[in-house]
Amino acid sequence: MEKIFLYIIIVLSAVFHEYAHGWAAYQMGDPTAKNAGRLTLNPLAHLDLVGTVILPLFLLFTSGAFLGWAKPVPYNPYNLRDQKYGSLKVALAGPATNLLIALILGIILRIFLQPLNNYNPSWPMFLGLIIYVNIFLGLFNLLPFPPLDGSKIFADLFPRQWIHFRQLGFAGIFLAILFAFFILSPIANFIFYLIVGQSFFL
Repeated sequence: MEKIFLYIIIVLSAVFHEYAHGWAAYQMGDPTAKNAGRLTLNPLAHLDLVGTVILPLFLLFTSGAFLGWAKPVPYNPYNLRDQKYGSLKVALAGPATNLLIALILGIILRIFLQPLNNYNPSWPMFLGLIIYVNIFLGLFNLLPFPPLDGSKIFADLFPRQWIHFRQLGFAGIFLAILFAFFILSPIANFIFYLIVGQSFFL
């Protein structure tokens, strides 16, 4: 049951992430996501059969690990009013949304931890899991390895240095996974502690 709940949290967090990309692009003049029916929080519009269903469920129930992706929201950078940093803003919108969700829910948990724990001890645990997943998802997507959002941000901010990262191609995702496994977890735990006021307790 806990694995199913974790799966649902990750999928819904990814949906908010992808919606934020489309919303940011739309706010800057690009209707591509809206015209494609992707400017919605309906999970079905963002599911990828392999990346959101088959692979993550298989890994979750066989190894306890999670690897997956939602269908990327399309946008046309040439439609953006801000031609200099528009793509950066669209890329940043996804991770920023995950971190904002974590911040809002974390503050709620910090304030109401004791009442929630008294009412039902499982509620703080589940809320903590939602917060941690969104912190981790936000941080992971900020990594500068292609095809993650961080690579697009890095490319706009540091175009000369980006040439070296671009050569990684999809090998970058494997570097990102290694980085996430060894480095991101303690960082996510530290941010969780800063927001909630205690360590991740699952």
